[in-house]
Amino acid sequence: MKYEEILKELGAGKFRPVYLLMGEEPYYIDQVSDYIENNALPESERAFNQTVVYGKDTSVVDVIHAAMQYPMMSARQVVIVKEAQNLDKLGELEKYVASPLETTVLVICHKYKSVDKRLKLVRMVEAAGAVLDTKKLYDNQVPEWVRRHAASVGVEIDDKAAILLSDFIGTDLSAIASAIEKLKVAMGTDRHRVTAEDVERNIGISKEFNNFELLDAVVNRNVQKANMIVKAFGQNPKANPIQATISAMFGFFQKLFAIYYLPDKSEGAIASSLRLNPFIVRKNYLPALRSYTGRKVMQIISILREYDLKSKGFGAPAMEQEDMLREMIFKIMH
Repeated sequence: MKYEEILKELGAGKFRPVYLLMGEEPYYIDQVSDYIENNALPESERAFNQTVVYGKDTSVVDVIHAAMQYPMMSARQVVIVKEAQNLDKLGELEKYVASPLETTVLVICHKYKSVDKRLKLVRMVEAAGAVLDTKKLYDNQVPEWVRRHAASVGVEIDDKAAILLSDFIGTDLSAIASAIEKLKVAMGTDRHRVTAEDVERNIGISKEFNNFELLDAVVNRNVQKANMIVKAFGQNPKANPIQATISAMFGFFQKLFAIYYLPDKSEGAIASSLRLNPFIVRKNYLPALRSYTGRKVMQIISILREYDLKSKGFGAPAMEQEDMLREMIFKIMH
């Protein structure tokens, strides 16, 4: 089942006998598990009828034993197994799932990877309850997720703010959701639209001192701004590791190189072919096409590979991170 389908069912008061929540994205797993933990039973009934255990501290036998209990003065009981990826012999839960109690809601939270779908357990849970298999979002999908989630909590966020937030936090949806909640509180009741300036002010991001703005400076060949950001990175190398900068640059120029082979280089065609946000295409890729030739982009990719090795101690004398980054940016822009 899809995440939205499960939450819709739960919101309507329908609880299935067993849930297998698994996959790469823990945010959705936590959301479903937390909803069941906080809503399946009235607070007065949880002390006797709600059990929460962790995979590393329990066994399949203990989980089955807990699930086989009958509720005490309640219509149902809830058993939640968190961090089930640490539970040995998970497949042995088949013994219970083959005939689960209708008065038990068993929730299995298997984070960071999916259970092997060849296991009979997965098919049995699909038949008896619900399986949620979550996937990590691609980087280019995160800004749209930011906008949708913000809208769901009553906040409008503009394109640049969504991209800045996703660039700073990455694909950690839980952290992004927390940041949006912080922004909502900061906005108060008078304002509902979040701008890039709001993100910078409230989430601790300095517009001048992040990879998003460094890339913007490189794309537009703004040498002064690039040098200023490099200097700032050098003053706080732990917060701005050169490896993260190289990774961000490499991903961008690798995609830029692919664009040169597209027969249609319009904004829409680029966004569709490379699964990029149209705002990103308009803001960065189209200007980069005008700033850098295909031959230069090939050279830049080689430069980034060279400095990736140097940053890891291969083929270069010891250098301060700031000096290495300044040298790399100079070669890219000249």
